[in-house]
Amino acid sequence: MTRLSSKHVRAGAGFPEINRRQFTAGAAGGLVLATGQALAAPTKSLPVIDTHMHVWSGNLKRWPFDHPYTLDFKSKTTAATGEILVEEMDRFGVTHCILVQTIFHGWDNTYTVHCLKKYPGRFKAHGLIDPTDPRVADKLEYWVKEHDLSGMRFSPIYYVNGNHGGDAWLTSQAHHQAWKKAGELGAVFNYFIHTNQLPKLEKMVQRYPQVSIVIDHISQIDLGVDDPLPALKKLLALARYPNVAVKISDLTSVSKSGKYPFPDAYPWVKRVYDAFGPDRLLWGTGYPGAVRADFQRPTVKKELELIRQHIPFFTDQDRDKILGLNAARIWKIPLAKQPS
Repeated sequence: MTRLSSKHVRAGAGFPEINRRQFTAGAAGGLVLATGQALAAPTKSLPVIDTHMHVWSGNLKRWPFDHPYTLDFKSKTTAATGEILVEEMDRFGVTHCILVQTIFHGWDNTYTVHCLKKYPGRFKAHGLIDPTDPRVADKLEYWVKEHDLSGMRFSPIYYVNGNHGGDAWLTSQAHHQAWKKAGELGAVFNYFIHTNQLPKLEKMVQRYPQVSIVIDHISQIDLGVDDPLPALKKLLALARYPNVAVKISDLTSVSKSGKYPFPDAYPWVKRVYDAFGPDRLLWGTGYPGAVRADFQRPTVKKELELIRQHIPFFTDQDRDKILGLNAARIWKIPLAKQPS
């Protein structure tokens, strides 16, 4: 493998660095990404992009729940609709969201697609495919080409320790085909994955450097164990691959205390920050509206303050990147038009 300089690893050869000045310098002539891709004239503000948002409808006749791992699943929560989400986004200045298909609806991505099409320009979206399906590559192509999804989420964490038949599919021939197809389509994969499964994922990352990979929720590391470092090192090992980014999200379940603003998690987040650099970290919150409280998540206001005020080692430029600029680059979100 070609050795990368520390500068390349921090910015990411797969995720080139973009700074505040590139988004705010001069209206004449528009903007240009580090990749050479032109953007429209600067907007009034920098993007704020929530990279992890689950939505579902209260209309179960049209969009029934079909949880693949829980029989007779019934949500105990209220609806989490696209309408609720957009109202909340506008209220708190969130310019875009990456919708991530909820497991509640299983492999039927139609409500996610409905929201994507109803609010053009506000969302990018990831669907779900049954990872054990031998036609996973064909289904990826279908959802991306026919319904404009930006990628897929895979959840090996449900298959850890042999659950549901085990996680051998991570490196199966079918998934090799899916990764090849993702490279052709420019699709992004995000992984809800246990730290013990990261070495398997690393084999695929190393084989397919052209595929953008996002790790959800700091790989759901358990900071409540006596020594989280051995598990965390498996995540830090992926920092050598420039096409891998990490969501600094769901600290509610990652933190040992689970109490906002999660200060016990900061030393471990700092290790992730030092390894991946600020250009490959992302912000995400999970759910819209009242559903946040149902899942014991902070409000949008607190989630924003967590990045802007509480995590002490982020610089102002880091915060701009983590809250939006990095996501705009990875998901190719144009910034010509933002909500007024």
